[in-house]
Amino acid sequence: MRHVLIWLLLLTTAASASVPEAADPSSDAPEQRATPATAYKNAPTYQQALQAWRTPEDLNAWIGARFEYDMPRAMLLSETQRSKSGSLPIHRPGDFFAAPAGVCVDLARFGVETLRAIDPAARASYLMIEFAPVTIGGNTLRLHWLASFQRDGKHYFFADSKRPGHLSGPHASTQEFIDGYAKYRGRTIVRFRELESYERQRRTLATKQVRDERQ
Repeated sequence: MRHVLIWLLLLTTAASASVPEAADPSSDAPEQRATPATAYKNAPTYQQALQAWRTPEDLNAWIGARFEYDMPRAMLLSETQRSKSGSLPIHRPGDFFAAPAGVCVDLARFGVETLRAIDPAARASYLMIEFAPVTIGGNTLRLHWLASFQRDGKHYFFADSKRPGHLSGPHASTQEFIDGYAKYRGRTIVRFRELESYERQRRTLATKQVRDERQ
């Protein structure tokens, strides 16, 4: 019996060590993966993937296995660089599937639009989080994007560049998720918004920034 208890303790310790309790607050890039990605349904093309995937879990498993964070692109999409040269287009889902590298908003768009295609009843939407700003290499970063969906009256969150392949939920509310996420990220969340599209919000923020700089 003693040997069994020791073995269970070791397994519990190993499982706990595989899940990071806190993140590097200075980056939206993933933490080092402590465990291998789960099995996923692959397909040669995006259209074939839309036929093969049926659930958020199918989509999320692919994200966990394939997504790569693009740090140079993150710098180009920072508030500092956008004010100098304008915003870059966000990857379309089909392009992202072919080359699954990008930043948080690329991944969130892929998650939302793909889930809307394979499971409209999930009511996929965007979660925009505004953190207190951080500066990396002279570039200011504050916004972070995820995808969300609903099931049986509960809220779920995924397509997070910080935790690709992680599905958070069920949550009773978005606020419940935000409270835990702020602790995980180690950053102050100034506000958050649930949105149907990333485009209007990005344009509004860019316009506000130009006005602020002119004043």
